[in-house]
Amino acid sequence: MCRGLASLPTCCLERAKELKARLGSILQKPSWTLSCCKIGKNKPTMEECLRWKESFEKLLSSKYGLCAFTAFLISEFSEENIAFYFACEDYRKTRCPAKLPGKAQKIYYEFIGSEAPREINIDHETRDITKANMQDPSPTCFDLAQHKIYMLMAKDCYPRFLHSPVYKDLLCQAKPSAKASKLPQREKKV
Repeated sequence: MCRGLASLPTCCLERAKELKARLGSILQKPSWTLSCCKIGKNKPTMEECLRWKESFEKLLSSKYGLCAFTAFLISEFSEENIAFYFACEDYRKTRCPAKLPGKAQKIYYEFIGSEAPREINIDHETRDITKANMQDPSPTCFDLAQHKIYMLMAKDCYPRFLHSPVYKDLLCQAKPSAKASKLPQREKKV
């Protein structure tokens, strides 16, 4: 290791290794893939893909839509947003109050705390409110930060996704909807 790198703190070296690994795997892929879903023969229908244009909620509620959107965020180096959003959803649904503090700490240190490995882009005030909420973790302690990230994705990432090659490729590859394939074929007149 060169002397310059040896003088860096361990956390910086670990972050650099993580970024190198992420970049390496992305640079090796010539185009986006839906690696998080095994699509194979079960491609989304054209109807389903077009439904994603109706609203951000419809995109997130679709298995393939979520997968495609996540692939898009990975290509933009902002997948921490969707990861944080769903970590908060999982946290809010925690039934056992004794598990809340541990889960809250994990989410905070992964996405919000100083030097968080997957730090989300929230304003200083939201970060401070969330940090204060950590004193007594409740199912709603991440609500403000989660809302900010949701709005960021809905207003910024989602429109870009709809204009991206990821979405356009999916539209081209989508199978016809079941309704369209069940329409009777017209008989040829002889």
